[in-house]
Amino acid sequence: MSTAKIYLFANWKMYLDATESERMAKQLAAYSKRLPTAVETVIFPSSLAFQGVAKAAKGSRLGVGAQNVYWVEKGGYTGEISAAMYKRAGARYALVGHSERRHLFHESNHETAQKVEAVVEAGMLPVVCVGETASERAAGQTEEVVEAQLRAAYSTVVWPLKKNPIIAYEPVWAISHGTGKDQAGKYCEPAEAEKMHHFIIKIVHDLLPAAPEPVVLYGGSVRPDTVTDYLSEPNVGGVLVGAASTVLSSWKTIIADALK
Repeated sequence: MSTAKIYLFANWKMYLDATESERMAKQLAAYSKRLPTAVETVIFPSSLAFQGVAKAAKGSRLGVGAQNVYWVEKGGYTGEISAAMYKRAGARYALVGHSERRHLFHESNHETAQKVEAVVEAGMLPVVCVGETASERAAGQTEEVVEAQLRAAYSTVVWPLKKNPIIAYEPVWAISHGTGKDQAGKYCEPAEAEKMHHFIIKIVHDLLPAAPEPVVLYGGSVRPDTVTDYLSEPNVGGVLVGAASTVLSSWKTIIADALK
C-alpha cells in the first residue's frame, strides 16, 4: 500500500436506523481502542443517527463522517444539512460524489466540486468518490470519466496541506447488489483496481502538487472474502465498504483480515 496507514471506512447508507447505529457505534468505539494506531476506522451513519453515533464514538479512536453535505452554510434549503453543521456535530470526514449520489440523484461534477470546497472550508476531509459505469467501461472511457470527476473535484479547491487527499475508487459496474460482480458475473479484479488507483494518484498529484501523498480506497462491494486481495496491491490504501460494514461480525472480520 502507498501509505503507512490503513483506512477502513464504513458507509452505512440507509441500512441502520438511529437505535441500531448507536448500538453498533458503541461496540465499534470500544473495539477501536484495541486496534493498531496505523489503522484509521471511520463510520458514516445516516443523518438521523449522526449525533447519537458521534456521541458514542467520542473519546475513542473511531472516526465519524457525513454521508452527504450541502455547500451553503445556512438558509432555506429544506431537507439539506450543511458541511459546517456536520463539522460542529463532530464529523471529521464527508463522502462527496458517491456513486449513488451521482447516478440515483443525478448530482453533477459541478455540484461535487461545490461540496468538496464546502467540506474543506468547514475543516473536514472530503472522501471524493469516483468511478465509471458499465457502459462507460465498455466504451473504453474509464480513465476519461475518472479524470473528469477528479479535475472537477479538485481544480478549484485550496487544499489544507497537512491532510492527505482521500479518494475512493468505485467501479459502478462492480457494485451490483453488493456482489462485486457485473451482470456477466465478472469481478473488478485486484490488478484492475490497482491500475486505476495508480492512475488516480498520478492525476491527483498533478492537481494538488503541494498536498501530501493521496490515499486511494477501493469501494466495489468489498466483503470479508475479498478485502485481503485488494489491500495486497501497493496503491490500494484502504477500503470503503457498504452493506458488509453494517453487520458487526462482518465488519470485524474485514478489519481483522485487513491487518493480516
